[in-house]
Amino acid sequence: MKSQSRGALEMISAMVISGTVGWFVIMSGQAPEAVVFWRCLFGALAMLVTCLVLGVLRRSVISARQFILVCLGGVALILNWVLLFSAYKHSSIAIATVVYHVQPFMLVGLGVLFFAERLSVAKVGWLLLAFAGLMLIVSAKGSGQATGADYVLGVCLALASAFFYAVAAAITKRLKDLPAHLIVLIQMVVGVLVLAPFVDFGRVNTVEGAWTYLIIIGVVHTGLMSTLLYSAIQKIPTALVGALSFIYPIVAILVDWVAFAHPLSALQVIGASAILLAAAGMNFGWSLGRAASQEVA
Repeated sequence: MKSQSRGALEMISAMVISGTVGWFVIMSGQAPEAVVFWRCLFGALAMLVTCLVLGVLRRSVISARQFILVCLGGVALILNWVLLFSAYKHSSIAIATVVYHVQPFMLVGLGVLFFAERLSVAKVGWLLLAFAGLMLIVSAKGSGQATGADYVLGVCLALASAFFYAVAAAITKRLKDLPAHLIVLIQMVVGVLVLAPFVDFGRVNTVEGAWTYLIIIGVVHTGLMSTLLYSAIQKIPTALVGALSFIYPIVAILVDWVAFAHPLSALQVIGASAILLAAAGMNFGWSLGRAASQEVA
């Protein structure tokens, strides 16, 4: 029980840290691809230290096929971050984060298409609820954070980000034999190599405090958060992991409201609630009446 309590605290800490990343991204004053580059660089250093301390590098053996899959997952993860950070500037941190949480449905869709997984009627119901919530959020584009096409672009970027996260997660599911810390380390190095040609290195010095924000994003929001998350997953039940994961969007909404004066409008609150409820239903396998026991091809 003591181990489970510690795991719960680690999971809560990881989700609170995740919920604050948007503030650091905006305050750094850097382009999304630059933020992700520095996140990967400092994150790789943090994960290298973690792997050395845990002895992961000594014990791990990786095949060529596994290495290729890890790298492909890394590219998907990098695109996920770049698109999500871009979405912050077009809609808001809160809206981008909530829309990003349609990712369970993206993952289910990939499972149906590529892994022959079956789709239950209950999952279809949750998908429709999430879609309704998304439509409410899109229709609330005059809420003050952004207007017109710019707001819709932010929502689309968040959706694309969710898709690439689902791709990264689907690939990771096929790498169960590899330590999670090693996977993250390799993916961070991939991010550094891929994004280096697109980074304006001189811009960092033009924004006061930029280095501080970027180092915190890399070390705290990547290295520390990943370590806390993986440690928590080993200690607590999957259902509790799913429940505590919803701390992330709640913290992001509060941060956006307090730091940037972006409260959600009534329509956005309803839409966000629908998406998060649908995501919870997917994560926990909640049923929609007797229809949940039926399956469709």
